[in-house]
Amino acid sequence: MTIVLAIAGTLLIGAAIITTYRLLAGPSSLDRLVAMDTILAVSICSLALWAVYSLDTTIVPAIVALSLVSFVGSVSVARFRVRDE
Repeated sequence: MTIVLAIAGTLLIGAAIITTYRLLAGPSSLDRLVAMDTILAVSICSLALWAVYSLDTTIVPAIVALSLVSFVGSVSVARFRVRDE
């Protein structure tokens, strides 16, 4: 089980690095918005992976709160986004 968790952690770190590059080099604000949403999703998955590894369920409310903030933030920014020139 530890090997599976290590592989999942490595893949999450790789996804975070690739997404950070897209966040910094994105040609438009919509690309940056999607990258930020993806980084938040990777963070949520990382917290869930830590909860599985440590067998600690007290982190679950933080995961739920972070997912709600991520959803509301993405929807509000996408709704009021100004077109790039």
